[in-house]
Amino acid sequence: MLQDIRDRLTGPFVWVIVGIIVVPFAFFGIETFRSGGGDPAVAKVGGQKITESQLRRGTDQRLAQLQQLMGENFRQDLIDTKRFRQSVLDDMTQELMLRQHVKDNGYRAADAAIFEAVSVIPAFQEDGKFSTEAYRARLAQQGYTPARFEAQLRDSLVIDQMREGVVSSGVVTHSGAAQAYRLSEQQRWLAYSVFDAARYLPKVKVSDEQVQARYEEQKSRFQSPERLRVAYVELALPELPEAPVPGAEVLKALYEADKATRFSTIEERRARHILINFGADKNAARERIAGLADKIAKGADFASLAGSQSDDPGSKAQRGDLGWIKRGQMLEKFEQALFALDVGQVSEPVETEFGWHLIKLEELRAARVQAFDDVGVQAELLKLYRQRDAERRYQEMSEKLEQLAFESPGSLDTVVKELGLVLKTSDWLTRSAGTGLFANAALREAGFSADVLTNGENSKPLPAGDNRVVVLRKQDYEAPRQKALEEVADAVRDELKTATARQQAEAGAADALKGLNEGRALEQVAREKAVELKAPGLTKRNATGVDGKILEALFRLPRAETGKTAWTQVKLANGDMVVLGAASVQDADFSVAPEADQQRELARLREATAGAEFAAYRADLQKRIEIKLIEQAEVPETEPAK
Repeated sequence: MLQDIRDRLTGPFVWVIVGIIVVPFAFFGIETFRSGGGDPAVAKVGGQKITESQLRRGTDQRLAQLQQLMGENFRQDLIDTKRFRQSVLDDMTQELMLRQHVKDNGYRAADAAIFEAVSVIPAFQEDGKFSTEAYRARLAQQGYTPARFEAQLRDSLVIDQMREGVVSSGVVTHSGAAQAYRLSEQQRWLAYSVFDAARYLPKVKVSDEQVQARYEEQKSRFQSPERLRVAYVELALPELPEAPVPGAEVLKALYEADKATRFSTIEERRARHILINFGADKNAARERIAGLADKIAKGADFASLAGSQSDDPGSKAQRGDLGWIKRGQMLEKFEQALFALDVGQVSEPVETEFGWHLIKLEELRAARVQAFDDVGVQAELLKLYRQRDAERRYQEMSEKLEQLAFESPGSLDTVVKELGLVLKTSDWLTRSAGTGLFANAALREAGFSADVLTNGENSKPLPAGDNRVVVLRKQDYEAPRQKALEEVADAVRDELKTATARQQAEAGAADALKGLNEGRALEQVAREKAVELKAPGLTKRNATGVDGKILEALFRLPRAETGKTAWTQVKLANGDMVVLGAASVQDADFSVAPEADQQRELARLREATAGAEFAAYRADLQKRIEIKLIEQAEVPETEPAK
């Protein structure tokens, strides 16, 4: 059992918890929903509120998660802020609703379940085994205490417990799977022709009068947005110069301070164990473990007995071998017994929540301290010194940057002179788009703020990534202006030509469809219209090489009478028109499908049914636990400088 707990890397909640560590703030914990004083509420779930600051924190956390997941591909400027905010709020209200439900209905997660969940998380392991030190360190990095983390984990486990109870109730019948397979694997005989709008373009003529008329009708579309160029300084921890090599006494002091944790290897013990579960009769289990202890005392081989008698499925195949163990990795009673043994000694029976154990100490690795003069230690000490020195300087410079930018709001010259930073100039940026650093929406928002744009002041220091801050000020500004007809005439002309070509493609497709419905052959119609005929033949719903809109239209067609073809038309995303027909329909037969396909279909249908069951369950909960969204006043946009 113990080895099984330590080795498991799967489970319904493991990846959620890994997300907390690997991707910071991957979900909202109970702390998120605590009251925020006078903070306005944006939603009410039952009797609890979600405030504006909590939603803002949740949105920032989700953005940080996306940025870490997507890396260089992350583009915040492409995110619809209002929709993103609404999505986060929906997730928060749903989670709070589920928390209230499981609490009101008495769902609980035992301490043993918490221990099991924590033990299998890779981020909390060293050398494949749970480490108390790693556990506390990883949590501290994310601003968690063990108590807070375990409280959130407990909430997640009970929600998962409730969810599993619902989704496991979904029933899938063989006949239902057969019907789903008949439709999902159905094939239709496809033939079609594409009326390419680009073919009509060369013949389209657009007059100057038409261009003028379109320009006047839609004049508001042809405006150049306000633009801003900013001067800025950037303070970045990774770009600070390295500190020179310090004296030996400085490194020695660092060594002494970190020796116990960084340069010491704690004692490890390699052990075997035999586990006898309590079962229905604890006394019988006690007698059984005592009998095994007696056999070992009389010379029986411990490893052989562990391989044949132990109830721990995780270590039984390894003849009871648990590998190397540090303090803090095992249950307290087990650990106390193990660390009291001499090499080769076997413990008395030890009782834990999993059953009775016999423990044998196979090998011992004594604690060891690396010497100060060790080359590797010296290299690590220098790296540590430079890292801490850079962090100290970065902190001092950040505080000085804020002070100088505030005290000299009309210029960045003082900042440049005092801190030795480089004054840079951005490319032109708008409220909705920028390049480089200014792809960051928060930096653009600061640039167009009243303080910077209207008052001509420095911004406050703005975060621009990990350990990187920026102070900016307005350099050049262009107000929005109406573009003259001469500037946009070519674009308007192209737009009109494209629209006309698409209309002609639609007319050609409509005329072709009329002829097909009157009984004419597609080959004849395609020849008359000078369009290419394509006939892929029997086609599945998920066929590759065929536009998705064509497939969608194909499988919406009604079944045609025998010997006839059902016809329709569809517009593609690029404006082209397609006339298509289904000459026959061939259903899939579940009874003759390969076993693997049958099992896959059953699994797919089971998953879909389970998802629908839980969605219906949540919808019912929402009728009983009211979710009320509270509209907030829109924040007015900053007036541009005149």
